[in-house]
Amino acid sequence: MSNLVITGGSRLCGIIEVPGAKNAVLPVLAATLLNKGTSILENCPELDDVTTMLEILGALGCGIRREGSRIEVDASRLTASSIPEALARKMRSSIIILGALLARCGEVHVSYPGGCEIGLRPIDMHLKALSQMGAQIDGINDGILCCRAEKLTGCEILLDYPSVGATENIMLAASMAEGETIIRNAAKEPEIDDLQAFLRKLGVQVSGAGTGVIRIQGTREIKAEPVHRIIPDRIVAGTYLAAAAATGGSLVVTGVIYDHIGSVLYCLKRCGCRIKNYSGNVIALESNGNLTALDLVRTSPYPGFPTDMQPQMVALLSKCRGTSVVVETVFENRFRYTEQLMKLGADISVQGRTAIIRGVDKLKAAQLEARDLRGGAALVIGALAAEGTSSISGVNYIDRGYERMEKVLSSIGADIKRVET
Repeated sequence: MSNLVITGGSRLCGIIEVPGAKNAVLPVLAATLLNKGTSILENCPELDDVTTMLEILGALGCGIRREGSRIEVDASRLTASSIPEALARKMRSSIIILGALLARCGEVHVSYPGGCEIGLRPIDMHLKALSQMGAQIDGINDGILCCRAEKLTGCEILLDYPSVGATENIMLAASMAEGETIIRNAAKEPEIDDLQAFLRKLGVQVSGAGTGVIRIQGTREIKAEPVHRIIPDRIVAGTYLAAAAATGGSLVVTGVIYDHIGSVLYCLKRCGCRIKNYSGNVIALESNGNLTALDLVRTSPYPGFPTDMQPQMVALLSKCRGTSVVVETVFENRFRYTEQLMKLGADISVQGRTAIIRGVDKLKAAQLEARDLRGGAALVIGALAAEGTSSISGVNYIDRGYERMEKVLSSIGADIKRVET
């Protein structure tokens, strides 16, 4: 186990390059199961979740070769249709294997997915959609979900909510289904567009990503040798920009897509940060540390403010003058981390899905525990802005979404180190 030991008070100044997106690479890795050939992915982040996904693919019979940020997946010979329970329970995104494996093998056995405990994340929309396409869902017995389909048939699917995971699972299943599948009220996140780009390289006719309606024309035989570069991680970019803002720093972020984090940049500007955009993929932020509160931030599906940036924004608002209100509309338990921020001296009141943050002049060091991925990132921001030396346990959660965070932050002036316990 590891702890992050952080001595706050240093301004974050410098340049960082954003790695590939966790939430993009995982569904693309699942999509490699559709290919009866070798897929090459570039700009893949070195994260625990990516390692877990590769272990799942390996357990299914895929050949895996990984060199830094480059991954090769040979899915020409699958030997299994069951996902090991221990691996599936490590992360929520394991459920994205469902659609691809069902399409390729006609059968899949997977345990109910695990991950961060930030609220109920039911997979009913996934299962309902697959049932509409002809899958038989045997239900969850002893925690194992069994799905079978002699043939998947394209159909029209209306999602009750623009779920990213459900949209991706349907796209994967529909890629090898007979006929056309239409997804209405589809998620619009950039990661959906990245999955579409990869599927097209496999020869799948798919269009509409980024809109509310996606159309997929299925094909039974997929054998290609695609080379695909994963899009940059908008949440990692937003996290480091929020950290620089909280410490009164000056940060240049490269390799980012400006439009992907437009809502985050809008809030940072409203707080008083100065932001410049160069060539669409370089963002410069300057903060004097004397920032002002936001009257209301409400999370919502893309292009709204992302729920995955909500904890980091609350950490920043804890040091902003005035009172801010943050409403969480996606995950009902996402404010659990605020108890830890309050150990630093943050003044936060949570009422259901609403947090009221009254900015304080100073935060002071404390012993903290990360209990989920983005909440852990929020604690890092709080500790960087606090006086004294803080220690954060539960670093395994942070490692699921941030590639060597302590090294990145050290490179721009943070006093942070990883200590093995």
